[in-house]
Amino acid sequence: MSTEEPPDRDLARRLVAQQFPEWADLPVTDVALSGWDNRTFRLGDDLTIRLPRSRFYADQVAKEQHWLPLLAPQLPVPVPRPVAQGSPGLGFPHAWSVYAWLAGEPATPDRIDDQVAFARAVAEFLVALRACDATGGPLPGQHNWWRGGPLDYYLAEARNALDAIADEVDVPAATAMLDAAVASTWPGPPVWFHGDIAFGNLLVRDGRLAAVIDFGTSGIGDPACDVVLAWTLLSGESRAAYRDTLALDEATWARGRGWGLWKALITIAGSRDTDAAAAEEARRVLHEILADPVH
Repeated sequence: MSTEEPPDRDLARRLVAQQFPEWADLPVTDVALSGWDNRTFRLGDDLTIRLPRSRFYADQVAKEQHWLPLLAPQLPVPVPRPVAQGSPGLGFPHAWSVYAWLAGEPATPDRIDDQVAFARAVAEFLVALRACDATGGPLPGQHNWWRGGPLDYYLAEARNALDAIADEVDVPAATAMLDAAVASTWPGPPVWFHGDIAFGNLLVRDGRLAAVIDFGTSGIGDPACDVVLAWTLLSGESRAAYRDTLALDEATWARGRGWGLWKALITIAGSRDTDAAAAEEARRVLHEILADPVH
């Protein structure tokens, strides 16, 4: 198989049978959201298989295997627990992981009992993550698509996308937000961040936050990228609770707006002619970001 061909369920089943025969009889089944950077499958009742989608995500395996067991005891809700690490095989060229299964469903609004309490719980998780010892942690790079570094890395891409969709965006307002996002940098030492705090990586049970998954874009650096949830999932009182609990300064929020704006712009530009649903969701997020007043 090509190194860029995404792994499928049959490959996952065969890799398990080859490398972990004790689990060979367990069924391999799809999950609700398999992921983009990695493909995820359930293995029996108690395990999860996670395989990098391509070489661009392969470095995430060793990072998660090493750091998640060290971070987990310091965090207020469960995170993935590595059980085993697989090796390249059967034409699949990357290491891969087996984790303990974490029960829960993606955090869509209809599954959350109390939006404000949920926002506080996520923010408390991120505050605890920031407090973890960052010594030797993974700095921004290809492994996490430069999360934790300055938005300058994606500024040209954001401006090009803005030009491409200028017919449907308040260009001066978006430009001002991009300018504000690159006007400052994180002033302190690097801290831990998740890098992809999105509804699919936040699991809920009985209406409450139950686990945080997918640390592929995690690392140490500027935590601004983790504020984007304020506009992708939260609003009103829940957004205010998230902001207050995170306790980050306005410059960090300005950088976070830039991260959210970049993603919304490139999604609209790349999807409006091919994926109407993705483009429309990105437009909604873009509107939330542009409408959110600067504090």
